[in-house]
Amino acid sequence: MLDSIDQLVAEHGQLQQQLADPAVHQNPGLAKKLNRRYLELDRIVGAHQNLQSLMDDLEATKELASEDASLADEIPALEANIEEAQATLRALLIPRDPDDGRDVIMEIKGGEGGEESALFAADLLRMYIHYAESRGWKTEILDSTESDLGGYKNVQVAIKSSSADPDQGVWARMKYEGGVHRVQRVPATESQGRIHTSTTGVLVFPEVDEPEEIDINQNDLKIDVYRSSGPGGQSVNTTDSAVRITHLPSGIVVSMQNEKSQLQNREAAMRVLRARLLAKQQEELQAQAQDARKSQIRGMDRSERIRTYNFPENRIADHRTGFKAYNLDQVMNGALDPIIDSCVQADEEAQLQELGE
Repeated sequence: MLDSIDQLVAEHGQLQQQLADPAVHQNPGLAKKLNRRYLELDRIVGAHQNLQSLMDDLEATKELASEDASLADEIPALEANIEEAQATLRALLIPRDPDDGRDVIMEIKGGEGGEESALFAADLLRMYIHYAESRGWKTEILDSTESDLGGYKNVQVAIKSSSADPDQGVWARMKYEGGVHRVQRVPATESQGRIHTSTTGVLVFPEVDEPEEIDINQNDLKIDVYRSSGPGGQSVNTTDSAVRITHLPSGIVVSMQNEKSQLQNREAAMRVLRARLLAKQQEELQAQAQDARKSQIRGMDRSERIRTYNFPENRIADHRTGFKAYNLDQVMNGALDPIIDSCVQADEEAQLQELGE
């Protein structure tokens, strides 16, 4: 793995030259993509330089110790520092998800449980908005279909970071949220005080930086317009402002009705369509590659039950990592970092294990 360092150092230098070109910054999407990769490599180059410096210090200390025996006492500490620096560099060289620095589009859908599931979808949306605020991210509701009791049958939200740093990227954290979320609590609709179990689905897609990144032939699109509707199906608009776009080759269908303008709904629908097509493209590549890494934490099966929210016990449990805590009230207010950190750590450990095989 360490053999690839020279190639990465060379790429880092090339990116530095590209980012110094003013013409690159005339294309914000391209500049963001290049800067994201540059920052990722910058850590690797810095760790490599630190390791080289420590190795040089060790060599010089050994030479001087032949003349001054007291310097030999410094050698064990230097060797320990080198081992630590090697471990740091090795961790940075784990093949990174190239989408980590991307923003995301998240879709939260009511599942089993009817109105209770829709109400929990609204709770999850609030949880993610609070979490985004805690990390300095911005959120934008793209589309929503409310239930009769004020929950969401379906809601789509874009989450954006202002940083190009992959470690601060939204996808790097939120990709672990995709799957089925199970809730156990006494629903607002329950008159006997019985605990019910419901499920809500979460889909997460990395957002496309530039429209040109995903080639969409306009002839492959079927576009329908209709009047938007609210809870119970009643019409809430007198014009055909809602838009439904069907991508015929893939069968993907995206509907938008939040905006009053047909043009705005169409633009939002195209954003979601590009994100879904990018995700589909990547999943197909992963499935085709015989040596593709099958993450133990974030697989392609979006029907996987990933987490249980037990309100009577104030307990949150992640079924992928074994994480469990009794602070569900805090989690629902956006304290998601410990849970997501457990997913990141387990994912990295699985990759290190595979690289060592």
